[in-house]
Amino acid sequence: MNKKVLKAVNDQIQAEFESAYAYLAMSLLANDKSLPGTSQWLKAQWQEEMSHAMKLVEHVHSRGGSVALKNINVEQFKWTNMLGLFENVLSHEQHITSLIHKLYELSLAEKDYPLQILLQWFINEQVEEEESVNTVIDRIKMVGESGASILLLDRQLGERQ
Repeated sequence: MNKKVLKAVNDQIQAEFESAYAYLAMSLLANDKSLPGTSQWLKAQWQEEMSHAMKLVEHVHSRGGSVALKNINVEQFKWTNMLGLFENVLSHEQHITSLIHKLYELSLAEKDYPLQILLQWFINEQVEEEESVNTVIDRIKMVGESGASILLLDRQLGERQ
């Protein structure tokens, strides 16, 4: 793995850890709003992002590279409502998707075939991530944000493992 690619992968590892931290913060915020199912959904997302970071860490190590972690820097989300929360989630996932695409483009330019294979998994994963969030947004728009409907949706979100 050349230095340019290694730096870019390290940057993506950082982005994945920051993403995980952001989801944990959102999970705690949902918990504060007495939405345990939403909190659980976001906590599951936190765990996924941690596993994504570790997948990249393992890839770097398997190729003899070093991972250099930096301080976590995450924008704090403000609670507006459920729709606003999940619109922030979607925006965040779209940002991560763009980073993955840029890293894939670099892997093509640098002819880093092992990284290209790994990034195919990430590209597919991002399609699933965005689809999942869009489904939640569609459901919020469908049921509205009144008491009973939001509680039912919160219960559904809590079923995610």
